Amino acid sequence: MSQENNLLVAASGTGGHIFPALAVCKNLEEYWNIHWLGVRKRLDANFVPHKYDLSTLNINTPKKNIFIVFQYLDILMSTFNIIRILKAKKINLVFTTGGYISAPTIIAAKILRIPVIIHESNLIPGIVTKYFGFLCNYVFTGFKETNSYLKHCKTIFTGTPLREQFYKNNLLPAWVPEGEGPLLVVMGGSQGAKAINEILYESLEFLVKENFRIVHIIGENNKQSFHLKKSNNYVQMEFTDEIAALIQNCDLVISRSGSGTINELIQAEKPSILIPYPYSKNNHQEKNAMILAKIGGSVLINQNKISKEFFEETLKRIFKSKIKNGEYNYEILDLMKKNMKNNNGLKSKNEIKKILNYFLKEF
Repeated sequence: MSQENNLLVAASGTGGHIFPALAVCKNLEEYWNIHWLGVRKRLDANFVPHKYDLSTLNINTPKKNIFIVFQYLDILMSTFNIIRILKAKKINLVFTTGGYISAPTIIAAKILRIPVIIHESNLIPGIVTKYFGFLCNYVFTGFKETNSYLKHCKTIFTGTPLREQFYKNNLLPAWVPEGEGPLLVVMGGSQGAKAINEILYESLEFLVKENFRIVHIIGENNKQSFHLKKSNNYVQMEFTDEIAALIQNCDLVISRSGSGTINELIQAEKPSILIPYPYSKNNHQEKNAMILAKIGGSVLINQNKISKEFFEETLKRIFKSKIKNGEYNYEILDLMKKNMKNNNGLKSKNEIKKILNYFLKEF
């Protein structure tokens, strides 16, 4: 590996931005000196390995209020700090995965004439990809349909890379409740989801009575909100790094519909109930969820219309058993599983490593 091959990865905030970038880095370590640009007080320090030389900016997440224009200006002003970082680390390629850190990073790279590539994992492009994608050498897309929203960009469909654990078969963790009942994995992404936690909590008595086994990942932001209810069939956790094993071996996932989750479900061929975050930009979580709902692999539930009764009724329908060939089968669940298996065309392709390595300097 040449000392001249210095890659800056700009990814921050949520698992949806950080995990795809980590997956890319894992494939590039032997070719590139990897440097990481993140934001102070976000999840970055928890997930980014020390070997990736993390630098952080002191900028705040924009909030919708009368000062939003000034908040965006503050983010763009960080371009000057990023220029200094790019020069100091002698960066010769930038890779970013969207989010508000991407805009100043793209501008800084363009000013210094450093090649820059952005990966857009959502079906509907985010603000940065939409308005700054044309400045990038390439825009990698997680879904083929995304290309149609980016007419003035050089787009390449690559799919969204996942953590390494999703590309191998994992055993179910020993701490998961044992038994014959269906296993549900309930989660809300890296930051948790209060609405999903609440509906699960309200329905817990019903779920235990119906012999469901539940792994409930409440998220680190919800520590105080949901007290652990005692049941042999229910396990509650703030976070786990065994998510691939859980998704691969459960019967049904109940989750938000961030792009990372959608791609994990596609890779694991796992049916789901998806409850999109209703305030996501461009309503992208609902658009993401529609990808799996259209193929019959997922049931999409609007958060604003969900109720304890509706949630429980949906689970009853999915897990309604029917005798077939002398055995009990969950007819709807089995059909959802079949629909997920028939969509290999949605899976991620290993294109990113190949394209990034075109920018390697040979000595």
